[in-house]
Amino acid sequence: MHFLDNGKLFLLTILYFVDSMQTTAMECRQMTAKNSILSAAYFHSEEAAYAFVEARIWPRGPVCPHCGSVERNRKMQGKSTRIGVYKCYDCRKPFTVKIGTIFEASHISMNVWLQAIFLVASSKKGISSNQLHRSLGITLKSAWFMSHRIREAMREGNLSPFGANGGVVEVDETFIGHDKNIKPKGQKRGRGYHHKNKVLSLVDRDSGQARSFVVDDVRATTIAPIVRENLAREAKLMTDEAAYYTMVGREFADHEIVQHQKGEYVSKKNRSVHTNTIEGFFSIFKRGMKGVYQHCAHNHLHRYLAEFDFRYNNRIALGVEDSERADKLLKGVVGKRLTYQTTTI
Repeated sequence: MHFLDNGKLFLLTILYFVDSMQTTAMECRQMTAKNSILSAAYFHSEEAAYAFVEARIWPRGPVCPHCGSVERNRKMQGKSTRIGVYKCYDCRKPFTVKIGTIFEASHISMNVWLQAIFLVASSKKGISSNQLHRSLGITLKSAWFMSHRIREAMREGNLSPFGANGGVVEVDETFIGHDKNIKPKGQKRGRGYHHKNKVLSLVDRDSGQARSFVVDDVRATTIAPIVRENLAREAKLMTDEAAYYTMVGREFADHEIVQHQKGEYVSKKNRSVHTNTIEGFFSIFKRGMKGVYQHCAHNHLHRYLAEFDFRYNNRIALGVEDSERADKLLKGVVGKRLTYQTTTI
């Protein structure tokens, strides 16, 4: 009898433990749902999405894109009025926050645009148009065009020179894909890099910022002006042994070289002399381009570079979280309208 009582007690203990675990799991799921950024109202309601975008593009209130008026703008509240429409009582024209941005003339809902912006901003190696097409329920053509518009918004206009405080700036070039302007489809590509797209990148080791350029060739006459325009004279330049850095390197406070052809990737004399930081940037760029996008035409490459530069310059290691990165991207949509005709040229 005593044995049976102990057995019942053990069984009741097990049942209580299982019930507690199920309750805890349910509470965790509820907490996760509450804390998820994707549960925000502006991802699901177009009206909330417009309010979210307006707060970032018009922090001091609506501005008429036609005449620039900020005083006499009123939101239209009619039953048949589209969401987010304002009327300027100075020039008597209606407008929305979309005008003059990457959203202009788009028929895709604003909340879907915000979903796409968050997905692109938070994906370390990018997200393909096919994936956006499946995830957002839009056509592949719309997803492709939307991706390019978002990349255009990621293009940063900051041209302040790297290494301004005597810091180290790493400069290197890489090659990717196939430039059909050099060797059209069907021609034998051969070995080497001549037929590939050429990219020149600079990374400021102190600030952790990257800046990339599509270049036509890797001659000194092409590379030297870019290096000269983007580096402060007090910067310490670090490159590999490529000859096209030799002359321009003399214009800066210091120029250190690592001999990659001899198998040297970190100087034995000075362990701070290397180009491993920029090689790390190239590894993220190439894994995204080859693993996610797989193909990129030469005339679109500058936008892909802007995308990878933006995410690298606003990465978690620099204290920028996904939602903050998406917010910064959203603030860059103004004045960067892109039409389908210009995109496909």
